[in-house]
Amino acid sequence: MKIALQIPDFTTPGGPATLGPELARVARVADEAGFEAIAVMDHFFQIGGVGPPENEMLEAYTTLGFLAAHTTRAQLVTVMTGVVYRHPGILIKQVSTLDVLSGGRAMLGIGAAWNEDESRGLGVPFPPVAERFERLEETLLIAQQMFDGDESPIEGRHYQLGRPLNSPAPLHRVPIMIGGGGEKKTLRMVAKYAQACNLFPGPELARKLDVLKEHCEREGRDYDEIHKTSISSLDPTASVAELVEPLSELAAVGIEMVYVNTSNLWEPGRVEQLAKLVPAVADL
Repeated sequence: MKIALQIPDFTTPGGPATLGPELARVARVADEAGFEAIAVMDHFFQIGGVGPPENEMLEAYTTLGFLAAHTTRAQLVTVMTGVVYRHPGILIKQVSTLDVLSGGRAMLGIGAAWNEDESRGLGVPFPPVAERFERLEETLLIAQQMFDGDESPIEGRHYQLGRPLNSPAPLHRVPIMIGGGGEKKTLRMVAKYAQACNLFPGPELARKLDVLKEHCEREGRDYDEIHKTSISSLDPTASVAELVEPLSELAAVGIEMVYVNTSNLWEPGRVEQLAKLVPAVADL
């Protein structure tokens, strides 16, 4: 199993004036310690599970560009971009830019979006769920075409692109990770369009993977080609051995990488403590 670092909280002890240097420090430590990826949420307001909406929240792609400048090897990704947050042509341009400037380390993490409050708060259209899934599938098709360098006009139901030019092209074929465990729509799209999935841990996880396998069979897709990932919030007071146990349970059902986060990430030594998981789970 591989370990990635998710950074969901940008409320540092020193406030916004120290956030840049602190974020750079955390990223450098994670990169040098061997975390496979560094991820941020794509939200505009802080989410309830982490803190009140008024807490600091950085814009995701600006932040990933900053992280690219302070790292050399870790993959850079959002977990996840809400499909309604950006026009797909601009989104693909942002991800391609990140890939070029990071030396080929970008990944597109995307989902159907769920946070209506922040969308309404900033004036971002938030259509009903059925339409959001339609927009997600159109965006995935646009991503495929733009990553392929195909400039043919696109006439979709929700998006029309007269010339989807993407120059400079990404340095590698940017992998797509779709977040969510919806069995009829989300997992079907994973089987059809994605190179990775991200599923919440829990008692339903093994069954979700079985459903994904069924979708792969219907789509003629090799299930083993899809990188299975999950996310885990870790107890900052637990020992490494205690943290390994739930991760081993995820590995047992087929999860290959876990995006880990913890409270108090900005405390001295906290990232270094998490980094001990990298070798501890390598053989799972």
